Amino acid sequence: MSTSERFDCHYCKDSLLGKKYIMKEDTQYCTKCYENLFANCCEGCSSPINCNSKDLSYKDRHWHEQCFQCAKCSRSLVDKAFAAKDDLLLCTECYAHDYSSKCSTCKKTIMPGSRKMEYKGNSWHETCFLCHRCQQPIGTKSFIPKDSGYFCVACFEKQFAYQCCACKKAITIGGVTYQDKPWHRECFVCIGCRKQLSGQRFTTRENYPYCLECFSNLYAKKCVGCTKPITSLAGAKYISFEERQWHSECFTCVQCSVSLVGRGFLTQRDNILCTDCGREK
Repeated sequence: MSTSERFDCHYCKDSLLGKKYIMKEDTQYCTKCYENLFANCCEGCSSPINCNSKDLSYKDRHWHEQCFQCAKCSRSLVDKAFAAKDDLLLCTECYAHDYSSKCSTCKKTIMPGSRKMEYKGNSWHETCFLCHRCQQPIGTKSFIPKDSGYFCVACFEKQFAYQCCACKKAITIGGVTYQDKPWHRECFVCIGCRKQLSGQRFTTRENYPYCLECFSNLYAKKCVGCTKPITSLAGAKYISFEERQWHSECFTCVQCSVSLVGRGFLTQRDNILCTDCGREK
């Protein structure tokens, strides 16, 4: 037989004509060489997995079909659900018995692979995690814990949340209190400019809240000197004389502009003069 007609094992060079062989990466091997070179070692019995056996693998580990068993009860895991724990493979029953959490409501085991809810160290079957008020499953929706129960947002708002006295909707986060009434932060605004007052200084008139700027513009007395509002709410000092008011810095001689705060002064019709300018008149 010519060299071109030969069909040999790539490793031992024995002829493969009429014999069983295995191809690997376009190269032929006799079964003995293939097993010696490439066969995986079984995790169960530590023997090679030969060509006549099924090779079952999980995370780069290999087993004979008959060796692929639960590490605790030895039941076959072939075509069955299983779980891994500390490099051991366990059937779902053994895993659940030894390691699975128990449902806080029904006290039954939460089986591996089933959906569960967890909160602060407690676990529930998805169908057991219910709103304390409406008894409907909360699932993946938002919920609010209250005392020893859990409430869906709608039920919590109906049973516990304060109602904003402005918009009449539930206050679920934050909020402010004014005159013993609850408000959303965004609803507690100046009656004049509608600017939010939460965290800001404000005042009231006839029980309506105003920011300092609006209150000053609407109700504060005006300075005779600069015509701007005078308000003590912002800490401003002012001078009052004959039902007229001035900012301290505006109370000056109308002629020489010297400050008259703490000094004597004279009047000339509606004008205020220092004593020096008044004598010159």
